[in-house]
Amino acid sequence: MSQRPRSTGETVTDATSSFAVTNAAVVTPDAVVEGGVRIEGDRIVAVGDVDDADAVTVDADGQYVLPGLVDLHGDDIESHLHPRAGARMDTHMALAAADRANLAAGITTKFHAISFEIDPDADRSPELGAELTDAIESTDDLLADHRLHARCEVTQEECVDAVVDVTEAGNADLVSVMSHVPGKGQFRDEEAFLQYYRDSHDHTVEEAEEMIAERGDVSMETIRERIERVVDCAHANGAVTASHDDEDPAEVERLAEAGVDISEYPITMATAERAHELGMTVTMGAPNLVRGESQWGNLATADAIEAGVVDALVADYHPLSLLAGTFVETGEPLPERVARVTANPASAAGLPDRGRLEPGARADFVVVDRNPTPTVSRAFVAGDPVYRAEGSR
Repeated sequence: MSQRPRSTGETVTDATSSFAVTNAAVVTPDAVVEGGVRIEGDRIVAVGDVDDADAVTVDADGQYVLPGLVDLHGDDIESHLHPRAGARMDTHMALAAADRANLAAGITTKFHAISFEIDPDADRSPELGAELTDAIESTDDLLADHRLHARCEVTQEECVDAVVDVTEAGNADLVSVMSHVPGKGQFRDEEAFLQYYRDSHDHTVEEAEEMIAERGDVSMETIRERIERVVDCAHANGAVTASHDDEDPAEVERLAEAGVDISEYPITMATAERAHELGMTVTMGAPNLVRGESQWGNLATADAIEAGVVDALVADYHPLSLLAGTFVETGEPLPERVARVTANPASAAGLPDRGRLEPGARADFVVVDRNPTPTVSRAFVAGDPVYRAEGSR
């Protein structure tokens, strides 16, 4: 089966099958309704009380039907490509494995967060980023809709040049700017940076100190000039933009002024609140919500949700957390929680055709058994039944 055509709302006519999923708890934008979903070709034509005549019928047996999840930031491809440090697997094998793993997690639209960063010990380089970009663009046997989220390390000029190249080629749908250096991102100070690498298998503390010296030598003025270059290039080529690990309200204001659309993982509540006030889409990590805390001691996703400043969740390093996070009790109705992983990220990415179970929407949806842990039993992408996991115990 070929990779799904890129879509921003246009009708795709290559799918001709008619399916009706019945006997389900259907999560619509406003409520959970008993009934089903009917699709014709690649579109949803009815939700709720559906006519299943002349259709291939799937009995959901009371399970939930959700829109297909939209992940704006998942770097799990790295674990498929390098299951151990220095152990490189075939690129197509890694991408195919990520494809199936994400479908099993309910993700039907995947933005692979590929790091354009010079860090050989972590198996990252602009050359590898370009190779993965080519694979995402050219592989034609994937089941989900795969897209590129190019992550640009702005402390390294070579990475800025590489991201500009793939963006100008029209290969990036989302571009984010990041600066992994103490005091300019997720690590608030040098000690936090070094502590991370003390616990890491990728670098020695000595190597971390070298990184501090190299990256810390770049002035904030230069970093901001590079950010503007990347953001301007992205917008000129139709890509959405994001910033990574925003550390304070003043920096968020500068990023918003530069045209950044999304604030990823703001590390303090004040930063998240300011990004929200400025109209940026605020995304937080689903693993943070599922685990109940930030890995780095930064802002907890649950606290940010309680404050009303989280628009979308992202899978980050663990795809299954995106689905599991939907069912973490936050005191909100289920449709509101579902929107954080479906309609909201779809809208933020400029994909209004998906993320909602309503007539006319693209037929991306999943059937989910909530107990004992949220598990996908079926997935449809653009109307095609691409994943099934059923059996008896």
